[in-house]
Amino acid sequence: MSNLAMSNLAMSNLAMTWHLHWLEASGDLGPWRDAITAEVAVARRAIAGLMPLRPLDILVQRHAGGVIPETGTGGRAYHAGLFALTIDPANPNFERALTDGDIHRTVAHEAHHCLRMAGPGYGWTLGEALVSEGLAGRFVQRLFGSDPEPWECAVDDAALAAHRPDAATLAARSHDHAAWFYGIGGRYPRWLGYTLGYRIAGDWVRANPDADGDTWVNVPADAVLAAARGRTLAA
Repeated sequence: MSNLAMSNLAMSNLAMTWHLHWLEASGDLGPWRDAITAEVAVARRAIAGLMPLRPLDILVQRHAGGVIPETGTGGRAYHAGLFALTIDPANPNFERALTDGDIHRTVAHEAHHCLRMAGPGYGWTLGEALVSEGLAGRFVQRLFGSDPEPWECAVDDAALAAHRPDAATLAARSHDHAAWFYGIGGRYPRWLGYTLGYRIAGDWVRANPDADGDTWVNVPADAVLAAARGRTLAA
């Protein structure tokens, strides 16, 4: 089969279960459609190799305020069947994101959130949010063998120890998500939650190296947190 035929087959398979919706009120997406479609197909194939796929609607949009400045891209999962991929072509880092795998990694991260939302859910407590973000990051690593993203290794060991949450904080439903994950307000370092979650999920991965796809999605947050106690979290 020729490369062109294989590419066409991949796009056809993508359309069967994952539907891309191009939102262009904020600007034409035409110049990047083919590259983004191909990157989404990379993520879809990788996930399909580990577990059955669920139907997904994927919004693709331009919005400078909705991306990570360091990549020019961003993602957000809304529910089990929908997430958004946001790009900012004017961002100087966006062209690199098109070629270094950032987009297919972002898609896989958000797809994991959607898969988890169809099961135990993203969660309401700080502990559940740390687990959901950490598992999504480690899921990407499982699929692609990739290094941690900048936000997954943004905080050093000393800062992690200084801000390590206790059991009551982990169980609180009233946590300040923007503060823990984005550093809004200055109380915590930027991306603390992502780095801590990645470490917590890493402890679980080391304890469960042969976990199957269903477990990667549906493992209870308490089980992941338990694996981290005595290592990343206080015993």
